[in-house]
Amino acid sequence: MSDSPAPVPEPLRCAALAADLDAADFRSEPLRRLWGEEADDALGRGMREPILRAIAGDGGVLATLGRLFVLGMPQPTSRVATAVPRLGVSGLVALGLATVDGDSVAPTALIRPQSFVDADGVGEWWIASDLDEVALGTALPPDHVLGVGGASRTLAEIILPVEVERALDLGTGCGIQALLVARYARSVVATDISARALAYAELNTRLNGVSNISFRRGSMFEPVAGEAFDLVVSNPPFVITPRSEHVPEYEYRDGGLVGDSLVEQFIRTVPSHLTPGGTAQLLGNWESRDGWSGLDRLAAWVEGDLDLWVIEREELTPLSYAELWIRDGGTTPRDAAFTPLLTAWLDDFERRAVSSVGFGYVLLRRPEAASDPLRRIEKIAQPVSGVGAALRDGLAAHDLLASGLPKTLITASDVTEARHLLPGADDPSVIELRQGGGFARTRSVDPALAGFVGACDGDLTVMQIAAALADLFEVPLGELWADLEPRIRSLVFDGFLTAAD
Repeated sequence: MSDSPAPVPEPLRCAALAADLDAADFRSEPLRRLWGEEADDALGRGMREPILRAIAGDGGVLATLGRLFVLGMPQPTSRVATAVPRLGVSGLVALGLATVDGDSVAPTALIRPQSFVDADGVGEWWIASDLDEVALGTALPPDHVLGVGGASRTLAEIILPVEVERALDLGTGCGIQALLVARYARSVVATDISARALAYAELNTRLNGVSNISFRRGSMFEPVAGEAFDLVVSNPPFVITPRSEHVPEYEYRDGGLVGDSLVEQFIRTVPSHLTPGGTAQLLGNWESRDGWSGLDRLAAWVEGDLDLWVIEREELTPLSYAELWIRDGGTTPRDAAFTPLLTAWLDDFERRAVSSVGFGYVLLRRPEAASDPLRRIEKIAQPVSGVGAALRDGLAAHDLLASGLPKTLITASDVTEARHLLPGADDPSVIELRQGGGFARTRSVDPALAGFVGACDGDLTVMQIAAALADLFEVPLGELWADLEPRIRSLVFDGFLTAAD
């Protein structure tokens, strides 16, 4: 367990600390300018020495707060008192964020600025969390509350940017997803099994002046039994960890179940907590076992009347997966504990005949009315951007296509065309349509479909374009349309084509 107590999110003191951080301009860009981009990037790789060199001898307020809360290093009491004049050193101690030893203030938590971009623009929060392995100089305690990690950023990027009445952040951790969802929801319920995590989440809510989030403690859906939400988001403790007394269980990542059972339990249970039209989004791992792919296993967990969209971003071998998460806990191959941990992980996978572990996004939706459910399960490895908006638009396109193709279509503004010709050839051997955003898909098309997309400028109807192409290629309209129509529908669903207003 952690050696430091959980924070105490007292409202007035949180407001005083926020005022001090604001006055110091304790934000990402000022800090990055203070110690330089290279040093800032190095911290993300676990190295703080470049920052220490860059601000050596700087006793200013921003440098003091940077050492104290970004790096997690003790600072002279007099400098800290100057840096937080409204809260004071005693206030830091009362919030559970620091201790005092003589003339030194030692942080018991990190506070780092976290910028975000959503449909409403660019913003930034201060996010408090437990001291990391760089600050601790040792492996993390099992009840460690993680700050904003890679998985947190991934989930934040995929959440649908739509306004809702009620939202649920299940397994809130430090509260980063609840803060994001609170920008679109009238009210948010944030839950976690960890009282320590909830204390940090509440502190972060108060620190950032957000008032529409409430907190409940409990496992999975127990705290919201019988309730339904318009949006459920979760970065659950999905890491597959051996159930062994020799393997530490970290509350922020280990759900305490065998294999991918926690993800299965979430997917099977969440539909009963969705309103009509309600959506659930989560990150997860799924195992491929005994020749049955993880994606097929996942699809079998979903009721037939629900919409399902799964995107697998990565697939690891058992060895690669085990090494990743052993290192995540702060244990390296140089440590004596590494080989026993690796053995436990590989034995665990072998017992279930696991051949690989997939990672990605899962979106579930309860349709408002009876319809052909969406079933899309795919692997996407290329870099993506604006995923939340792409998912939102994909769902809207699916609903639109349920009543047929729109009368008039427009080519999306981020779509470009590339033609590849063999040397000396007059006609292209390959024609590709490429998306500049979203899932950055590339589609190979033939001249007829390329011509159709090129003519979609809103002036001509779909059937007028098809008739012109039939004349151009000298084929019967019915024959051409039978070939084009399903591919046009696919381009609409994927966002290459959109309905004209």
